[in-house]
Amino acid sequence: MSLSKIPKFYKLSVAERLREVHERGLLSKEDYLSLLKGDHLLDTAAADKMIENVIGVMGIPNGIAVNFLINDKEYLIPLAVEEPSIVAALSSAAKTVHEAGGFQAESSESLLIGQIQLVDVPNHAKARAAIIQNEMEVLNLANSLHPNLVARGGGARELEVRTVPSSGDAGDMLVIHIIVDTCDAMGANLVNTMCEGISPLIEKITNGKSFLRILSNLTDRALVRAWTRIPVELLAGKGINGDLDGEQVRDGIVIASDFALADPYRAVTHNKGVMNGVDAVALATGNDWRAIEAAAHAWAARGGQYTALTRWSKAEDGALLGFIEIPLKVGIVGGPLQSNKTVGVNHRILGISSARELAEVMATVGLAQNFSALRALATDGIQKGHMTLHARSVVMAAGASPGIFDTVVDRLIEDGQIKIWRAKEIIQQVNKDSRPLRAVSSESADSTEIPDHFAGGHGKVILLGEHAVVYGRHAIAAPVPMAARATIHTSSRGQVEFIVPRWGVEYTLHRDPAQRQSFERPLGAMLEKFELLDQAIRIEVFPSVPRAMGLGGSAAVAVAIVRALDSHFQLHLSDAEVNDFAFEFEKVAHSNPSGIDNAVATYGRLMMYTPGKTAADAASIDPLKSGCPIPLVIGISGIESLTAGMVSQVRKGWTNNPELYNRVFNEIDQLTLSAREAIISGDMPSLGNLMNFCQGQLNALQTSSWELEEMIQISRRHGALGAKLTGAGGGGSIIALCPQDRHQVVHALQESGYQAMEVDIG
Repeated sequence: MSLSKIPKFYKLSVAERLREVHERGLLSKEDYLSLLKGDHLLDTAAADKMIENVIGVMGIPNGIAVNFLINDKEYLIPLAVEEPSIVAALSSAAKTVHEAGGFQAESSESLLIGQIQLVDVPNHAKARAAIIQNEMEVLNLANSLHPNLVARGGGARELEVRTVPSSGDAGDMLVIHIIVDTCDAMGANLVNTMCEGISPLIEKITNGKSFLRILSNLTDRALVRAWTRIPVELLAGKGINGDLDGEQVRDGIVIASDFALADPYRAVTHNKGVMNGVDAVALATGNDWRAIEAAAHAWAARGGQYTALTRWSKAEDGALLGFIEIPLKVGIVGGPLQSNKTVGVNHRILGISSARELAEVMATVGLAQNFSALRALATDGIQKGHMTLHARSVVMAAGASPGIFDTVVDRLIEDGQIKIWRAKEIIQQVNKDSRPLRAVSSESADSTEIPDHFAGGHGKVILLGEHAVVYGRHAIAAPVPMAARATIHTSSRGQVEFIVPRWGVEYTLHRDPAQRQSFERPLGAMLEKFELLDQAIRIEVFPSVPRAMGLGGSAAVAVAIVRALDSHFQLHLSDAEVNDFAFEFEKVAHSNPSGIDNAVATYGRLMMYTPGKTAADAASIDPLKSGCPIPLVIGISGIESLTAGMVSQVRKGWTNNPELYNRVFNEIDQLTLSAREAIISGDMPSLGNLMNFCQGQLNALQTSSWELEEMIQISRRHGALGAKLTGAGGGGSIIALCPQDRHQVVHALQESGYQAMEVDIG
């Protein structure tokens, strides 16, 4: 498993991203839970101890840039930044450079300068000589003020004396520089204390009067350099007027770099892009980004004209060479790590062992951000790169709910009018198209309400019987107010296009089965059965069911597609035929499904389900009528779990020990049959107990997870009569039976970082 490369990281949910970082060993279980639940956030009480007159806390997004390879070490780099495109641009740039062998970086000793300003010095020459003569005495006094720093290998190293002109009546100033190695600390307070402590001795030696005694933020004794070499074949891209080869992109980047080196108006914008990356790392790691900014810009103007911090050129072999030199005095110990929990978590994710390593990472991020900006300018233009991220901000401002957010973004970009008023119009339309299906009662089993021109399938929960149902036992399942809807349009590409915007799925189906990727095969198999592979159609699916959360998302999508094809091509399918076709889809997707998901997705009613023995007899469905509504809370972990993987895991255990597993399946079956009677009679306490016992059996099958167990315990602790996983397990979701205090259970789950919703069954 690559440490820094996480495919499609940007498409994952927040919980899924945290899981990926945790699985790479960069987050302890404690840090993972803290981030998942929001325990790391700075509260008002802590903030009140950090600055004056606190009235609240302002948040800023904390993201991760992936793909970084620096000095042959892989990094995930935390970034605290509110500006769109920075995280995505850095990750993209780092991916290109990773393929080229990565970045290299080096740093000088990390030294900080303290300044003592002397005025009214009677004889500058004599004073300078006296300072040099008594240098060791001054340094020893400075180091006596911070013995722990000296013990760590740091401390005051040397003195410098400068004469600085003055326009005042006191004449020229004598300025003493004390050069201090602050080790892994930023060192501002250390150096300020030294300056204060040695100033009386300096006054005595020089017969002058000390005035300002403070550090300098021009940290030119803490220089960092980073560089990279990128072969031209990795630079090709799309330009405004067509495709560009790598040489054209390289030359465009070099020309843009030369412009910034020569012109201060361009250099300021150029360097602002560099600091977009540097500042984001500084803020995420608790460093003083204002001091870093000041030093960087002063360094850029050191030659008398403000110029670029980076330089891009053409190598002899034609490759693109990038270089940055920047002063960076940073720290990895001190107050910010103790006062802000997020800073500590970010340091642990980054995995740096010294302040110099952090500075080298920071400089590299500045170079990577600059490369990304120049590449965008040299190809598509930077505005196109910003469009998606700008659209996300607009959609958020327009008030889109999380369930439809990505769909609205996609439609807004396609529309081209990135305006709040237009986003609100699209939100209204998507809400109309995506409103949940109503659960169909057992008394109207032959109909499923599908409004307008959309076709749909229900999401589901399994009350009891998971996994045992795959082996011929019973299960009880019910629809939930989440659904998938599909619609079909004519495609201008002459092929079958498939898009599920909310799940990040979009592809053109290969007509040749041998060329299909695994994710294409279920749809391909379905269209083969309908003999529709030669059609030019665009199938769009809008699920309100979350993906891979144990709530029947794939079956709901399958049923929605079948019904959309039925409507579009006038196939006149019965519900039984819809169910059969969806079952075939599920078999390709999940290898060995029970058929329960597609049955609920098709018929949309509470049912006792027993698997059939043949494909033609895919299910035996016994509609149930509950003696009273079944009040549930669904808790969603945010951790995706693939049904095929969990079913395969149980299958392996059953193969190795069929007698033991069959006994467990039989016990689950007995619990399910007892639950049927409890549901019919409306006996909720008995149903809750049966759910709890069933969870014990599912845990014995090793299908639970600590996230699911935590949600179950939270639900029971806050009043649930029973709680268990629903679906395949290994992540996904739980259900909790809550005749009372449902709001309390929902609130407790949400406070712990999970999603939760109330549903009524029956």
